[in-house]
Amino acid sequence: MTKPLQRVGSPDASDEELARRVAAGDHAAFEAIMRRHNRALFRTARAILRDDAEAEDALQEAYLQAYRTIGGFRGAARLSTWLARVVANEALMRLRKHARRSAIVPIQPGVAVEELNQRAEGSMEKDPESSARRAEMRKLLEQRIDALPGTYRAVFMLRAVEEYSVEETASILQIPQATVRSRFFRARSLLREGLASEVDLACQDAFAFAGERCDRVVARVMQRLAAEESR
Repeated sequence: MTKPLQRVGSPDASDEELARRVAAGDHAAFEAIMRRHNRALFRTARAILRDDAEAEDALQEAYLQAYRTIGGFRGAARLSTWLARVVANEALMRLRKHARRSAIVPIQPGVAVEELNQRAEGSMEKDPESSARRAEMRKLLEQRIDALPGTYRAVFMLRAVEEYSVEETASILQIPQATVRSRFFRARSLLREGLASEVDLACQDAFAFAGERCDRVVARVMQRLAAEESR
């Protein structure tokens, strides 16, 4: 029996197949890629810029760059890694342009130690309202991640939240693998050992990127692509 052709945008289509179609000018395939990777790439931009609106702008510009250059994607790395590097480069360029200094501000010790310890102890209690506690811990985690210096924050988001490997994170941020390991260890330490038991649960929901925000980014990118190609 002949295997049916996969429909563009199908959840069964691989990233590599979608990338080939995008390189041939298929906008629907590019929309599928954006919707598949929007949350992870938004998180990458936001980890660097620490601002929702700026991260959205950076993500849109990075998508346009990716669309124009995707013909150069050869599959040596995962498409998600290739896209994350494009997004990180755009975000870092904006960071330098605005002369933001968060990445070099010295770490302030003892950030809300008592509050973190109290939250951690409470998380060990048996409570049927676990979903409410998870939401509360997620918010606390987002605040603590935002409080990290930029160099540590970007590594933590890529390694712990998006689960990129050390090699992939080093490639995305263009830093040595040893630096990725040391910064990740330091970031975890700053977030406090007492919070570690809640991190894995909360990370899945941190900095959500779906619904209206996802649709807005996709719509803007598709409009700009249409405008560019109509010239």
